[in-house]
Amino acid sequence: MRTRLALALCACAAIAAAQAPSIDAAYSAKIKEFTTEPFFLTELIDHLPASSTVPTPEKILGHIAGAPGKLTHTANVHRYLRELAKASPRVRVWVQGTSEEGRETILVAVSDEANLKRLDRLKDITARLADPRRINDAEADKLIAEGVPFYWASGAIHSPETGSPEMLMELAYRLAVSETPFIQSIRRNSVVLITPVLEVDGRDKQVDLYNFRKANPAQAPSGLLYWGRYVAHDNNRDGMALSLNLSRIVMKTFLEYHPQVLHDLHESVPFLYTSTGMGPYNAWLDPIVINEWQKLAYHEVEEMTKRGVPGVWTHGFYDGWAANYMVTAAQGHNAIGRFYETYGGPEGPDTRERTVPAGQTTRTWYRPNPPLPKIKWSLRNNVNMQQSAILFAMHYTAANKETFLRNFYLKSKRSVAKPANEGPAAYVLPADDPRAFHAADLVNLLQLHGVEVHKADGPIEAGKEKFPAASYVIRMDQPYSRMADMLLDRQFYNASDTPPYDDTGWTLGALRNIRTARVTDTAILKTPMTLLRDPVKPEGRIEGPAKASAYLIAQTAEFNLTTFRFKLGRDIKVLALEKPFQNHPAGSFLIPDAPGLRDKLMRAAAPLGLKITALEKTPDVPTHEVRAPRIALVHTWLNTQNEGWYRLAFDKLEIPYSYISVHALRDTPDLRSKYDVILLGPAGGNAQRIVNGIPTRGQPIPWKKSELTPHFGDSPDQSDDIRGGIELRGMAHLQRFIEEGGLFITIGRDASLPIDYGLVEGLAIAPARELRVAGSVLTAAVSDRTSPIVYGYDDKVPVYFSQAPLFQISLTGGAGGPGAGGTPPTRPSGRGTPTDADIPQGRPYVQPPPAPRPAPGEEPPLSEEIRERMARLLPERPKVILRFAPENELLISGMLAGGRELAARPALVQVPKGKGNILMFAINPVWRHQTQGTFALLFNAMLHFDHLATAAASPVATPQPSAEAGEEQH
Repeated sequence: MRTRLALALCACAAIAAAQAPSIDAAYSAKIKEFTTEPFFLTELIDHLPASSTVPTPEKILGHIAGAPGKLTHTANVHRYLRELAKASPRVRVWVQGTSEEGRETILVAVSDEANLKRLDRLKDITARLADPRRINDAEADKLIAEGVPFYWASGAIHSPETGSPEMLMELAYRLAVSETPFIQSIRRNSVVLITPVLEVDGRDKQVDLYNFRKANPAQAPSGLLYWGRYVAHDNNRDGMALSLNLSRIVMKTFLEYHPQVLHDLHESVPFLYTSTGMGPYNAWLDPIVINEWQKLAYHEVEEMTKRGVPGVWTHGFYDGWAANYMVTAAQGHNAIGRFYETYGGPEGPDTRERTVPAGQTTRTWYRPNPPLPKIKWSLRNNVNMQQSAILFAMHYTAANKETFLRNFYLKSKRSVAKPANEGPAAYVLPADDPRAFHAADLVNLLQLHGVEVHKADGPIEAGKEKFPAASYVIRMDQPYSRMADMLLDRQFYNASDTPPYDDTGWTLGALRNIRTARVTDTAILKTPMTLLRDPVKPEGRIEGPAKASAYLIAQTAEFNLTTFRFKLGRDIKVLALEKPFQNHPAGSFLIPDAPGLRDKLMRAAAPLGLKITALEKTPDVPTHEVRAPRIALVHTWLNTQNEGWYRLAFDKLEIPYSYISVHALRDTPDLRSKYDVILLGPAGGNAQRIVNGIPTRGQPIPWKKSELTPHFGDSPDQSDDIRGGIELRGMAHLQRFIEEGGLFITIGRDASLPIDYGLVEGLAIAPARELRVAGSVLTAAVSDRTSPIVYGYDDKVPVYFSQAPLFQISLTGGAGGPGAGGTPPTRPSGRGTPTDADIPQGRPYVQPPPAPRPAPGEEPPLSEEIRERMARLLPERPKVILRFAPENELLISGMLAGGRELAARPALVQVPKGKGNILMFAINPVWRHQTQGTFALLFNAMLHFDHLATAAASPVATPQPSAEAGEEQH
C-alpha cells in the first residue's frame, strides 16, 4: 500500500514538474542581483522563462536587459529582435522607415500564431472600425467580436532616456515565450506592437557618449549635443508639423494599423508616473479618450501599489493640452495616447545612490504612495518598473478587448457626427487666398494626418459666407474631424489654470498666414465637392507673350519665392520692385530676359507653383538687385536644438548655407569676405554665456568621431574641443563684419548679445512684470511699410511669441515698462478666443452666458520734439519693422495675461551700423516648422541684406512709461 502511494505521489510530482513553467535560472538570478530592492520586483518580471529554441537578450548580446554598465546600440537592439523573430512564430519584424541619417526604424509584432497568420485581417478590422461610414452597428458588432486590439509601445524618442530599448527587448521575449495564463491572455486577445528605438540616430550617439565617459572618468564630458539630425528633445514636439522622419513614420504606422493604444516610454521623474495630467486637457478630444487615460492609469497604479511597489502615481505632471506630442498620432485619431516617466537619468546604466527632490517625495492626493527620499537606483530597477506596469496595462486591454474596440468605433462615430452635434461643420481655405502655396502646404500636412480634404466643384454659400470655386473644404463629418479641428481652430488657455507644460496656441492657418474660415452652417456639407486623393502639387507656369523683355513674379511672403531665387543661381540677375506695379506688390521679382532664361525660369518655378508673367516692356519702376546671399548659420556648443529647426527649414526649402560654430566667429577676422548674412540660431542663455561658452579649464572636450564614439561623425558638426564661445575677439570680428556691410540676425533672447556688448544703442530688453504668455500666436502690425523685410505682407501678421524678450526703445535704452495688464479672462481654457464660448465635444452646443472682455490699453504718441531729439542723438537709431498689436487685438491663440505690457512693443527691430545692419527678432519666425507664415520675414531680410538701408526710417517706438522712482535705467 505504501509503495503504491509513494509511486502515485512521485507520478503527481513528475506531472506537476512537467507543467511548471521552465525558468532561466542564470538570467533570473541576475535580475534579482541587479535590482537594488525587492520591492522593485513583481511576480511578472522577477524571473525569465526559459526556452530551448528562442534566445534571450543575454544569448545574443552577452548581457541581460538592465545590466549595469551596458547600453545597446540601435543595430544590436534590432539584431536581437530579428533573431527573436527567426526563432519564434509569435514574433514578426518589419522596417517602418529610415531616419535622416539613414538608420532603420523597425516595428515588432508579438501575438499568438493564429493572430499573426491573420494579421492583415486584424488590420482590416481596425481600419473599418476607424471609419464608421463604411459599416453599420450590426457589422461593427461582428468585427468587434472577431478582432483584437493593437497595443503599440515605443521607446527612446528622447535619447538620454536609456532604459526602454533594453526593457522592450526583454518584454518581446517574455511575451513570445511565457506560458503563464497572464501572458497567454495578452497574446491571444491582442497584438502587441513594439518600436524599441524611435530616435535611432540619437540612441547611437547616447551609447557612444556613455562609453566615452566610462573610458575617461577623469575627463569632463560633453552633454548629448545632437540627438537626431536636426533637433533634440523637441523631437517629441513635432506631432503637428510632422517635419521629422520619425514623426512621419509614427503617423504612417498608426494609419496602417489603427492601434487602440499608443504608449510612449519616457524617463524623468521617480519612480513611475503613468500619464493622465493635471489639465486643462486638450479641448478637442472626445471625453471618452480622457476617461480611458484615467482607467488605464488607475489600473496600473492600483496593481503596482497592491504589490508594495513605492512611488507609482498619476496626475500631478504634464497638462494634456498641447497637440504637438508624438502621442497626438493616437489622441487625434480616436485612440489612446499615453506615456510613462520613470526614474532614468544621465547616469544611464550606472547603479548609484540618488536623492529624490523633496517636492517629489511628499504624499499628496494624486501621490498617496510617494517615492522614497533616497534610493540606490539601477537601470534594472527602471526596466522592472516599466515592464511590470506595461504588462498590467496590456493584460487589462486584452482582457477588455471588446470594450476598447467598441470605444474606438464609438469615438469614430462621434467624430463623424461632429457637424450635427457640437460643430463646426467644416473649415474652408478660400481659393482666392493670395498665398496659395502655403494653403497647399497645409492641405498636404492635413493629408499626412489622415484628414480628408475636398475641393469645391463650384462657388460655396454657407450662411452669410461665400467662397470661390476650387476652395479647399475640410469637412467635419469624417473620422478624423477632431484632429483637423484642433489644428485649425483657435485656442484659449486661461492663465489662472495649471501652468502650461508647453505651447498653448498653435492655430496652423494663422501660423501660415493664410485664411481658414470656420463654418458652422451644415448646408456647406451639401455643396458639390471632390475628395483629393493625392497631395496637392501646385504647378508653376509662365503667362504672356512668348517673346518678353522681362518676367514678373508676385511677392506674397511665401517661402517658395526664396527657394526659387536660390534655384536660379547667382549668375541670373533678379531685381525687386520697390513700388507696386499693376497687381504686383513691392518686392515682386523682375527678371530681365537673357538667352535661355525662359527655360531656366520654368524649370525652377514649376515645382514651386509660381506664376510668372512675361512682359513685352520692362516697367518703369524703381528696383534694386536681389542677390543670392552667402549665409552662415551659427550654433553654440551649449545647445544645438532650436537652431536645428532653422537647419531643417533651410534644408527642406533648399536654401544653401554654411553651418558654423561660434568658434568660427572667434577665429575668423575677415568674416565679410566669406558671408553676407550671419544668423545666430536660437541659443538660450544670456549674452555672457554665449560669449564665454563652455569654461576652458581642464582638458579639451571633443565632439568628434573616434573609436569610442563612431556615431559622433554623423553629427552636423564636429570639434576637437567644444570649450569656449565667441569670446571678445569674436565680438570684434562680428562688429567689423557688420560695419563692412554684413547683416547680423538674432532670434529671441539672443538679442542680449549685441545689446549687452555695445553693438546697439537705444535698445534695451525690459523685464516682464505682469506679462504671462506661453508659446502663443499673437498679432503683430507692420510698422515700417517701406522696409524690404515686410515685402508681401499685409498690415497684420500672425506671429509666434513666448514671454521674452520685451524690447524697449528710448533715449537711454531704459528698462522701464508699462504697468499691470488688466484682469485675466474668466472663461475656462478651451477652443476659440477669450470671448468665445467653450464647446464640449460629443454633445450639442449649449449657449453659456457671455464672458467679459478686458478693455484695451493705449499709450500716448511721441511728440515731434522727442522724435527730433532721438534722430539727433541716435543717428544709427533702431527702426521698428514690426510691432505687437494693441492689447485688445493681440491674442489669436494660446495664453495671454498682462498683455498691456507687450502691446505696441517692437516685435522686429533693425539697427543700422556702418554699412551693415543688425536685425533682432523678439518673435521666433522659424519655430518647430509650424510658422511658415513668418519664414519670409527672415528670408526677405537675407535676400535684401544690402538694401535694408534704403528703407526710410520708421517712426520711433511708442514710448513706454518711465521706470518707477529709484529704479535704475540701463
